[in-house]
Amino acid sequence: MTDPMFRTDAYLREAPARVVGRTPEGGIVLDATIFYPTSGGQPGDSGTLGFGAAQIAIATTVKGEDGAIVLVPETPGPLPEPGTEVTQTLDWDRRHRHMRVHTALHLLSVVIPLPVTGGQIGADKGRLDFLMPEPPADPAAIEAALNALVARDLPVTDDWITDAELAANPGLVKTMSVQPPMGQGRVRLVRIGAGADQVDLQPCGGTHVARTGEIGRVTLGKIENKGRQNRRVNILLAP
Repeated sequence: MTDPMFRTDAYLREAPARVVGRTPEGGIVLDATIFYPTSGGQPGDSGTLGFGAAQIAIATTVKGEDGAIVLVPETPGPLPEPGTEVTQTLDWDRRHRHMRVHTALHLLSVVIPLPVTGGQIGADKGRLDFLMPEPPADPAAIEAALNALVARDLPVTDDWITDAELAANPGLVKTMSVQPPMGQGRVRLVRIGAGADQVDLQPCGGTHVARTGEIGRVTLGKIENKGRQNRRVNILLAP
């Protein structure tokens, strides 16, 4: 099982690790990693892996078997042997944009308090699909409310509850299509705001910025009809 270092510190850009395995497809498994694997609508991280005088470009990161996180090289080639000490370096600009978009989507789910049926995170934009039979009457008001939450510079923190506590509080889960990962005894909650200023609390395993002000200005994109009951709301990071 790979230690997911990004879960305790999403701002780590570089860290040492040791190779513990290689997959038949040519992936690399480390004992601990700062690379986030594709999941929950958030893309896997990219970057580089250095060992000795060699350096491998990492195209993406995915989940493997038994809790392993697999770094996928950009091109086939010689891989470090198990036991090799390596230095992992994130493509930080891309990751940080994912963090900004991901946190902004949490705020979008506050501004539009409807069940979420899907979502996707990109480096410049993201979207949530809502159970929304009719289009919103005032998209400009949604954008203004979203940016007002960003401007409040609210803290973004996390906490953990047990599987049983989550099962007893189903209202914490906003997503209909993807359920939070359970079965390991505890579930991570992401909180935006604190005390009387708390605006959101929901299960999430992704990476987020430390304060909403770090997101920067967000613009509302197209609102698309995705079926009789669903609408897709797109957001974009301002240049």
